[in-house]
Amino acid sequence: MNQKSIRGSLLLLLGAVIWGAAFAAQRAGMDHVQPFTFSGVRMTLAGLVLIPAAMISRKKEDRAQDTPERRKLQRKGGLLCGLFLFAATSLQQIGLVSTSAGKAGFLTALYVVLVPVAGWLLFRKRTSRMIWLGVGLAVVALYLLCVPSSGFQVEQGDLLLLGCAVCFTGQILCVDSYAPRVNGFELARDEFLITGILSLVVAAFTEKIEMSGLLEAWFPILYTGICSGAIGYTLQIIGQRDVNPTVASLLMCLESVFAVLTGVLLLGERMTGREIAGCALMFTAVILAQLSTAIHIRLPGKKGQ
Repeated sequence: MNQKSIRGSLLLLLGAVIWGAAFAAQRAGMDHVQPFTFSGVRMTLAGLVLIPAAMISRKKEDRAQDTPERRKLQRKGGLLCGLFLFAATSLQQIGLVSTSAGKAGFLTALYVVLVPVAGWLLFRKRTSRMIWLGVGLAVVALYLLCVPSSGFQVEQGDLLLLGCAVCFTGQILCVDSYAPRVNGFELARDEFLITGILSLVVAAFTEKIEMSGLLEAWFPILYTGICSGAIGYTLQIIGQRDVNPTVASLLMCLESVFAVLTGVLLLGERMTGREIAGCALMFTAVILAQLSTAIHIRLPGKKGQ
């Protein structure tokens, strides 16, 4: 595994840690604010936070790279990523109203299966058998981590969360396409501003926006906007530049593991044997994916996945 791939994997891992605590924050925020209002405010906040970072990053770049074609590509990438993220976060927020945070985490993370399938169907990107094994283990791990031992009962919000997984698949593949060719901070900024503006427009027509509710939800908004949004998704965009999208999806799925570990470390919760097995399987899945990437790099003449 080369140095860039290791760096990208570590950035994605850090993003998963940050996202691990976000599901609880999202549900807490909606005790005071309706779904589109919550998404709109937190995503707009994330975009505004990234404006200075994008300006500094652009000044540090080679001026020869700042061409009209690249700026056009930047706007197109931001728009497409923003549309996918808007659809995904909207479906997730609405689905969380009637679905538990654990089940929502499982259904959302099914993009780990959809990413390699969509990559093959749309772009004929091959995925090694070892990575497919990792994907299978990840699905079993997610089930153990997120679904109670009593079983999986389908609810109305579950279908929305399946749609959310499809949209996150599109967002991951969109980032994989544009991130290596444009400024990562600018792509993240545009993605968040598009998502935030669209969410606020929908909220203006469908929800009652109250300042009192926003003030009561200040901490969930700040956490999901600055940490989970501006920092987490920027780490995704920068990290994905040098990581296979299927491997990236496995690393990002670790958010479910870190959600459980955060509860243990910060809230004093106890892990069940089921959750411990789920964590072990998820880490095994990620290790298999990383080993597959390392083998791929070391074998000269091997075609890309």
